Amino acid sequence: MIGLWTARLPGPQTSKVVDVSWPRFAAVVTARHCKRAFLDRPVPREILARVLAAAAHAPSTRNGQPWQVAVVTGAARDALARRLCEEFDRGNPPRPDYVNRPGQVDQATEERARAAGAGVLRAKGIDRADAQARRAHLRANMEFYGAPAVLICHLPANAPPGAFLEMGFFLQNVMLGLVACGLGSCPQYSIAGYADVLREELCLAGRLIVCGISVGYPDPAAPVNAFVPERAALADYTQWHDHTPPCG
Repeated sequence: MIGLWTARLPGPQTSKVVDVSWPRFAAVVTARHCKRAFLDRPVPREILARVLAAAAHAPSTRNGQPWQVAVVTGAARDALARRLCEEFDRGNPPRPDYVNRPGQVDQATEERARAAGAGVLRAKGIDRADAQARRAHLRANMEFYGAPAVLICHLPANAPPGAFLEMGFFLQNVMLGLVACGLGSCPQYSIAGYADVLREELCLAGRLIVCGISVGYPDPAAPVNAFVPERAALADYTQWHDHTPPCG
């Protein structure tokens, strides 16, 4: 089925009717899953620029557009990976700029997290009891899973909680745009654990590090890239209110 919507374009009284195919849109959305193995193939700068420019159409309060992105490739990418691995190998504890999970979570959330973590290890052939292999898996985060490009996403140091919502809109646009261009990605809070290193290496003084996104062409032969974590059923997270409010 084709849906039609009108998009406002720059200038007065201008608009464009866009044909939107639900199957194509849904295919892009459901194809987006974290990729953790990439081909040794550079990502053209023009593709990244195209995706980032389109992603900036995300909504934001008063059109503030608070997101900023450091695109790291080539020698800069390699230097950053080395520095992050050095911090990891020294056993320096992560010191992220913000906490990304509560101290306690409900049982369903915890079960989903455990299942996803176990699924990734299983896809990589790692026994949960193999501490050395599990540490190597964690270290691969610092090397961006071999991706040739990494996006370091950051906000003003005084960003309010609402700015994270707006950054989230932008990041989802980015990741869907990458899928549409035949690329894969993995959003990583793990490398934001070394926020001071990222600020130092990328001249980001006074910025709040939100996450990194590893970007590249997924390796189709890597079993880990075929792993898709189970999604909650619609009824688990949706409530329909058609009549008198139940709490009224």
